[in-house]
Amino acid sequence: MSTTTTPPARPKRALPPLMQLTEVAAERLRALYEAGEAGRLLRISVKTKGCSGLSYDLSWVDEPQKGDERVTDKGITVLVDSKASLFLIGTVMDYEVKAMSAGFTFTNPNEKGRCGCGESFHV
Repeated sequence: MSTTTTPPARPKRALPPLMQLTEVAAERLRALYEAGEAGRLLRISVKTKGCSGLSYDLSWVDEPQKGDERVTDKGITVLVDSKASLFLIGTVMDYEVKAMSAGFTFTNPNEKGRCGCGESFHV
C-alpha cells in the first residue's frame, strides 16, 4: 500500500493596495469635491506619451467607465482606469505646493525611470 501526501497549500501573499492617498492629497480632493467638482469623481489613467513612454492622466468624470476600479482611502474615492491598474499597484498619490506650481504627484514603486523633465515614466 502506497501513501500519497499532498503538500500544504502555500498561503497567498496580500497584494499592496492599488493606490493610497496622502493626507494632503485627500484634503485637496475633499476641497475640490465640495466645490467646483461636486458630484464628479477624479479618474486616474495612464496614457502613452512623453519622452519615457507613459504619463499620468487625471480627468473629472460624472460616472465610472466600464471596468474602472474605485479606490477609497481616507474617506475620499477616486477611480482608476482598469488598463492602468497594473502600472499603479502600490502607488501613493500626494499633492505638492511649490513656489511656482502646485499639483498631484505620484510615488509609484513600479516606475523604472523618469524623463528629465519628470512628466513621463516607464515601467
